[in-house]
Amino acid sequence: MNSKNGDSRVRVAVIGLGKMGLLHASLLSAMPEARLCAVCDKSKLILRIARRIFRDVQVVDDIQKLADSGIDAAYVTTPIPSHYPIAKMLYSQKIAGNIFVEKTLATSYDDAKELCSLAKGFGGANMVGYMKRFSVTFGKAKDLLDNQVLGEVNSFEAYAYSSDFSDVEQGSQIGGARGGVLEDLGSHVVDVALWFFGDLQIGSAKLESVISAGSEDMASFNVKAPGGVEGHFDMSWCKKDYRMPEFGLVIHGSNGVINVDDDELQLEISKGQAGKWYRHDLGDNVRFLLGGPEYFREDECFIKSVLSKTNAEPSFLTASKVDYVIEQVRRNAGGK
Repeated sequence: MNSKNGDSRVRVAVIGLGKMGLLHASLLSAMPEARLCAVCDKSKLILRIARRIFRDVQVVDDIQKLADSGIDAAYVTTPIPSHYPIAKMLYSQKIAGNIFVEKTLATSYDDAKELCSLAKGFGGANMVGYMKRFSVTFGKAKDLLDNQVLGEVNSFEAYAYSSDFSDVEQGSQIGGARGGVLEDLGSHVVDVALWFFGDLQIGSAKLESVISAGSEDMASFNVKAPGGVEGHFDMSWCKKDYRMPEFGLVIHGSNGVINVDDDELQLEISKGQAGKWYRHDLGDNVRFLLGGPEYFREDECFIKSVLSKTNAEPSFLTASKVDYVIEQVRRNAGGK
């Protein structure tokens, strides 16, 4: 988008070079519509590695040093507790007007609302990394629901499981940087449920600590959605035999049941023929594959939104509803 140099690409900076930062930086480097022009991290070791990996890219250890880089968009891929202050700085110092934040948007609903207000004032594209919206299986489920294939939806169960901390030593603080199972793992299925069913009213809720006192390692809660739809969520990052995280929903309607996860969708109709779709049945192809097709589609959506000056989804406003649900779950469970 640097018209002076005849370059119409979106100039992007990635802040935070952990797993997600490296993933997004690599994907952006492969997109003809984008130009990765800067990366930022506090770790000297990471910065040394970054200088070897990313050629012709500015490598800095302070966000302030991006102020004169002429970037069009920034990716915030740091630990969850830092999302709010970094995004706020990018806006307030006019470093970037188009911002992508990895999930969750913030650690409180008030902070999320403030970022929504700042984003609205700048008028650029804003987006949060809930990549399940770019999954072909969950997308197929959304289409079936929109076409009322299940008839009247009456209930659903949502789950998010991993074995990330199933064998962690008791008392470890390793999960703290990831914000707890609600923010880290569970936020994905909360976002999918909001996408499928609309706003959620939180009922009974329970949070459990397994790794250490005060840590959020398991969560379960009940919700009500518009139209009287009742839902139940179950989340754990201490579950055995889930080497890869698994996310899914079982949706019950008057005409049948949908069972959907990352890899497949099963449709059972009470009066009609059942259906089953795997990822490869649903055109799960992208121009550059790294970490899963959803990530490329997600980044492609954001970059195209910057270029076309249109809204991206899930936007800050959409993602703030996830932060609201998380806050209400904690409140109803008697937590923070």
